[in-house]
Amino acid sequence: MADRYRAPLDDIRFVLDKMIKFDQLTKIDAFQATTPDLVNQVLQTAAKFAEEVVAPLNQPGDRQGVRLENGVVLMPDGFADCYHKYVEAGWASVNGDTDYGGQGLPWTISIALNEIWQSANMSLANAWMLTQGAVEAIQMHGTPQQKTTYLPNLISGKWSGTMNLTEPNAGSDVGALKTKAVPEEGAWRITGTKIFITHGDQDMSENIIHLVLARTPGAPEGTKGISLFIVPKFNVDGSGKIGQRNDLRVVSLEHKLGHMASPTAVMSYGDNEGAIGFLLGKENQGMACMFTMMNNARLNVAVQGLAIAERSYQAARQWAMERIQGNDISGKSKSKVTIIQHPDVRRMLMDMRSQTEAIRALCYSVAEAIDLAQKHPDQELREHYRGYLELMTPIAKAWSTDQGFDIASTGVQVHGGMGYIEETGAAQYLRDARITMIYEGTNGIQALDLVRRKLPKEITATNRLFEAMEKTTEDMISNGDPSLITTASELQTSIKALRKATEWMRQTILAEPEIAASGATQYCRMFGYIAAGWLLGKGALQAVSSANNQSFSNRKKISAQFFAEQHLPSAAALLGPITTAGKTTLTLINEEV
Repeated sequence: MADRYRAPLDDIRFVLDKMIKFDQLTKIDAFQATTPDLVNQVLQTAAKFAEEVVAPLNQPGDRQGVRLENGVVLMPDGFADCYHKYVEAGWASVNGDTDYGGQGLPWTISIALNEIWQSANMSLANAWMLTQGAVEAIQMHGTPQQKTTYLPNLISGKWSGTMNLTEPNAGSDVGALKTKAVPEEGAWRITGTKIFITHGDQDMSENIIHLVLARTPGAPEGTKGISLFIVPKFNVDGSGKIGQRNDLRVVSLEHKLGHMASPTAVMSYGDNEGAIGFLLGKENQGMACMFTMMNNARLNVAVQGLAIAERSYQAARQWAMERIQGNDISGKSKSKVTIIQHPDVRRMLMDMRSQTEAIRALCYSVAEAIDLAQKHPDQELREHYRGYLELMTPIAKAWSTDQGFDIASTGVQVHGGMGYIEETGAAQYLRDARITMIYEGTNGIQALDLVRRKLPKEITATNRLFEAMEKTTEDMISNGDPSLITTASELQTSIKALRKATEWMRQTILAEPEIAASGATQYCRMFGYIAAGWLLGKGALQAVSSANNQSFSNRKKISAQFFAEQHLPSAAALLGPITTAGKTTLTLINEEV
């Protein structure tokens, strides 16, 4: 029973066409060339490439892993060839700036493609995702010369990019980093050690452009004294021509739980004279440079949660359709049945599917907000979408990856004993999913960002969102469809609870921040479930109102109802744990915890 990935194009198109109204996005001057026909062609071609070229390398790559030989990281068999085909086909340049060879497509389309790539092969797609981040940082903060030197080759995919933040004693507390940058003749000499550097080296791209956080002489302590530097693996002249190897190396590769085909390196800079680097942005403004790209980076990780959920669901459903075990519990048949006919297996599959659809709706709505916040001609609407983006990004990252891991775990359960055996692939998805809850800011940090920064700052955006949720439930009830009415009723109850939790959190974070912080993760989870349930309800209403395909429409309607009935009551019930967690969490001394 081989695990075959098929890109969920119908579900992707439904979100684009019916839930976020992509046709409105194409009315903006910057995206007028992104016609529905073009989008369909792009998605179909991407699906074919992912299914036939990228996905078949996933499980073999996991088994073979990566290795460090003579200072070079060697990728699994077939990865370099696949990377080159990806570059030659132009996939790397999809959302790149047209001034530097990019195609200028919206982030919304880029996110849809990222879902497909990440579902097909997350270890390989990591390299592509990280390069997008490097492109964005240089695009936003680079000098004209830096843009000319680095962007064309990064956007084309000829070169790749990485992010170098973490050090042995500076993880989430980035301000504790010790890497140094000393000025020298128009450049900087970088010395220090970085850890957990994804794709810190590989044998696929011609050059690797590392973005490295470091501290300059006399810089203030903490995050206010951090600067960001461009540090190429091979030095580059002003025309973009590759020169000698820079003074940097991979010390070792980490032995990890998952992502076996994605090298995670310990990097040493400046063993000799110091690696040559170039300041990106202003001195001591490294964290500000990082935060300008943080929303997109965190959304990309949220999409990894979506991608692993989709892949796990497909594998579990395929297994359940083929695995024959047991009798029909209803007694209608004397024959042995496939396990998809067992009610509890059906429940697990419905749960996997409805949650995957909910994650997709949430991630794509945030992607749309990125495009509209940047490109919409109306300043007031740009501000509207900026507020939604700021509020929902930490929720999307945390909730999507939490649920992605849970869905992968359910996928193992559907497989039964074989799910615990590597042969089926279900175990790999569970292993690969776990890191998404940690990197690009742990989900606990996302929750703190939500309650400490976003809620106090984005009051208007939050209230506007709650009003939109309530309006959707009214429209669902007015439609008269019994399933929509049931979903709307669950939504209304949970939205009331979310309003109460939000008001408590706003007041408590100011008066007793440690008490509020104790309930932050539960609050973020509550918000994620209810926002996702709202988006599913919104989609179900659209499906019923414009039902060209009755079977597909019914599927969307039932998915929304299942999600509402199975998850929203428990989400609403989080109001109690949110408001009481601090009473016990902070009572015991450290030794008693």
